[in-house]
Amino acid sequence: MKLKVAIASDHGGYALKEFLKDTLDLKWIDIGTNSETQSVDYPDYGIALAAEVSAGNADFGIAICGTGIGISMACNRNNQVRAALCTDVTMARLTREHNDANILCLGARITGTETALDIVKTFLETEFEGGRHIDRIAKLEV
Repeated sequence: MKLKVAIASDHGGYALKEFLKDTLDLKWIDIGTNSETQSVDYPDYGIALAAEVSAGNADFGIAICGTGIGISMACNRNNQVRAALCTDVTMARLTREHNDANILCLGARITGTETALDIVKTFLETEFEGGRHIDRIAKLEV
């Protein structure tokens, strides 16, 4: 069964969002934006993506802006979300294993497309370890 992945970006992340959708055979829920030429506000898309993931409508989320920082802050406003900005596959693997992150954040102006693709694949393929990490994650749900 294909994973259902919600994806959102601002204008700075639009091209990477479209690349990922075109490259990966997943069930996509595209939250937007729909253009790289019309300036939009990343909080609007991060908050909408977080709501989609926290409602259980998607298995995971991918949030993209220019650096990945702003949209990760927006996603993490939702206490059911653990959004992690990753710039390499090690970060992607560890945030799934140790933090059970449910949203991956990427910086389109920071990370190249092939590296971003490897990060996404690693994030989606890595399982949460559980164990000692469960109590730590519970402390984030305030």
